[in-house]
Amino acid sequence: MFKNFFITAFRNFRRNKIFTVINIAGLSIGISAALVIWLIVSHELSYEKFHKDGDRIYRVVTDMKFPDFNFTNGGIPGPLPAVMKREIPGIEASIHFWMENTVKTAIPGEEGMAKEFRRQEKIMFAGEEYFSFIPYKWLAGAPAGALSGPNKVVLTESRAQMYFPGVAPAGIIGRVIIYKDSLQAKVTGVVKDLDATTDFQFKEFVSLPTLLPELIHNGFEEWGSVNSASQCFIRLKPGIDPKQVERTLADLREKHAKNAYLKTIHYLQPLHDMHFSKDFNTLLVSPAHKPTLYGLLAVAAFLLFLGCINFINLTTAQAAQRAKEIGIRKTIGGSRRQLIVQFLSETVLLTAIAGVVSLAIAPAILKIFAEFIPENLQFNLAKQPQVIVFMLVLIAVVGLLAGLYPAMVLSGYKPVLVLKNNRGGSGGSRRVIIRKMLTVSQFVIAQFFVIATLVVGKQIRFALNKDLGYQKEAILNFSVGSKQEAFREKLAAIPGIQLISLGGTPPASQSSGFSTMKYVKDGKEIETTVEIKQADTNYFRLYNMKLLAGRNLQPSDTVKEYVVNEAYARFLGFSNPADIVGTTIGTDRKIPVVGLLADFHTKSVHQAIKPLAYTCQQQVHRNFHILLAPKGANTDHWKQTIANMEKAWREFYPKEPFEYAWFDESIAQFYKKEQRTAALLQWSAGLTVIISCLGLLGLVIYTTHQRTKEIGVRKVLGASVMQIVALLSKDFMWLVLLAFIIAAPLAWWAMNNWLEDFAYRTTIGWTTFVISGAAMLMAALITLSIRTIRSASANPVGSLRSE
Repeated sequence: MFKNFFITAFRNFRRNKIFTVINIAGLSIGISAALVIWLIVSHELSYEKFHKDGDRIYRVVTDMKFPDFNFTNGGIPGPLPAVMKREIPGIEASIHFWMENTVKTAIPGEEGMAKEFRRQEKIMFAGEEYFSFIPYKWLAGAPAGALSGPNKVVLTESRAQMYFPGVAPAGIIGRVIIYKDSLQAKVTGVVKDLDATTDFQFKEFVSLPTLLPELIHNGFEEWGSVNSASQCFIRLKPGIDPKQVERTLADLREKHAKNAYLKTIHYLQPLHDMHFSKDFNTLLVSPAHKPTLYGLLAVAAFLLFLGCINFINLTTAQAAQRAKEIGIRKTIGGSRRQLIVQFLSETVLLTAIAGVVSLAIAPAILKIFAEFIPENLQFNLAKQPQVIVFMLVLIAVVGLLAGLYPAMVLSGYKPVLVLKNNRGGSGGSRRVIIRKMLTVSQFVIAQFFVIATLVVGKQIRFALNKDLGYQKEAILNFSVGSKQEAFREKLAAIPGIQLISLGGTPPASQSSGFSTMKYVKDGKEIETTVEIKQADTNYFRLYNMKLLAGRNLQPSDTVKEYVVNEAYARFLGFSNPADIVGTTIGTDRKIPVVGLLADFHTKSVHQAIKPLAYTCQQQVHRNFHILLAPKGANTDHWKQTIANMEKAWREFYPKEPFEYAWFDESIAQFYKKEQRTAALLQWSAGLTVIISCLGLLGLVIYTTHQRTKEIGVRKVLGASVMQIVALLSKDFMWLVLLAFIIAAPLAWWAMNNWLEDFAYRTTIGWTTFVISGAAMLMAALITLSIRTIRSASANPVGSLRSE
């Protein structure tokens, strides 16, 4: 029986090639998008699922409460882990380690260094208890004693082969690796790389005592020193309430840390929440954003929903062509149940073909969305049987949702009426209303995405084009570790460089440094947290920053004066910000304020401008700021200048790569998440518009077929093609307009809430809605014209021959 069903289905597909292709295209778009989104979401939600007792593992994090804002940090003070382990009985086990972003490593040879790795990543300095937390498989050595004491290191298999290619794990034990030019460590173990989705992607584990003297020298054992590199994880005993542990942590902090001004609170962050941390930095992997994942799932659901609506509209539009087939089947004894199974079989088969197409195009879609795809996400059917299971379930669900309503409608036709060209009897008006409602639903979703795309794009353009308070074009930045002044003189001789500054970070950067400042006004002490930046005498001129009052900074090796921004002056209560010049601020000693800068943005426009002060402390200046001369007619001018800079770099730093960043591109990185959102919305809007227009095409095909004789009569009575096209299109355009009326307030509400996340934001003007509405009406009109012009141009003789 099923064989006959499928034979009939293939014959029907072959007979209606255009409808079949449109149906497969619509379903393929929805299924492939759902597949890719499912891969992304399931991957992100699988982080840290491999841990045994993961529900009892927490990371200790820090919230520092300044008077005017909070500063969260995933790190902890160095002394805290030992005190916790000693004084909190509910802790079953704990680990404490120090992360390093980049470390210079070397492998000693018989004559000097056989290999050097200038910027090695994924290195941690950990205690021996680390391997009791993370389940590594040992290829050589043993966890007991592997990291006890200084000068020991454990390598993963991949890192071991990088350092000692071709050497068996057992042969690597005892080999020496040098860190930071002077720290030697012997290999005590080799472990297999973790085959799990995790933030713990470290490749080298050096014993913490190896680095401890350096850390202590830099304030590691001070309670007031919190560094995100200092990470602590604990596993609680069964039944222990984490809130109780947090309360005990507060007592420990009060007991051991003496700092009346800086109130610091430590929290327990569940291990499974770490990958989605918004307030606390993650380990080595970029954090995921749960609302974005839920938004992706919503997009997948919408696209599948649109594909199903599209299929329903096109299938019911074909109903008249299959009416006689249904009547004959029923006349010769076919039951309604058999017809329902027949039509559902056709739908599932068509969905299965769309699923195969989706699997074929999925790798291409993954490449298109490469910047959205997590770095270690894989798509391999041989290694991911869950993908096949997901596709089978998806095909069954979509096939049922898309095919059930058409199957019920078609199987309900009455044979006596359909054989008299009555197309099945009563209920036609109700079904037309349902089809129109489905079409309106499609265009509401499509219109929502179009408006959202326009608003997000407008906000990004606003942020990138806003006057940020400094020049950002034609400036590049890089840092050096030594020979700064000599290298500066070398750069000054390069003709393509207009101006050079050697200072701290650029005006806007991801990194920040803060200090507590006090100011006495009318006998009252005002204390606040101020961002501190470093500048030389060329810095403000290079970035074209506006000095509103006072003078520039003078060269100095110590902090002896400040130039502050308007926000700081207003915070201190100066109605005329320029009056702050000549006052003194500071913590331990009073430093004069010699200049006032116009406010500028140090971060993205998400954040309001906060108090800031510049000082000149030349001994800590490591960042070069280069303003290139205008290009003029010579478009290769900048390339040649940068090539000359790289040549000079190699003379001073032959072993270091020349790495620089364009300042304007660095600023654009602030809005990377928004740019990804914009790109995602563009694709979503495009796909929803395409699918919606396909659904509209199905409805217009159905309607023109129903009104064939009416069109013929109107033409015989003298109606022109344009009059008939206008008549046929009017009702459909009203559907699109109705969809716009429904979508506009929904989109305004959603996007207005989204914009509230920005301290400085654009407005959602009426032009946004006019453009989106006009664009959707134009797309609908083009779609309608494909069929209405053809129907209006047809010879009326054919449609009226039987009359």
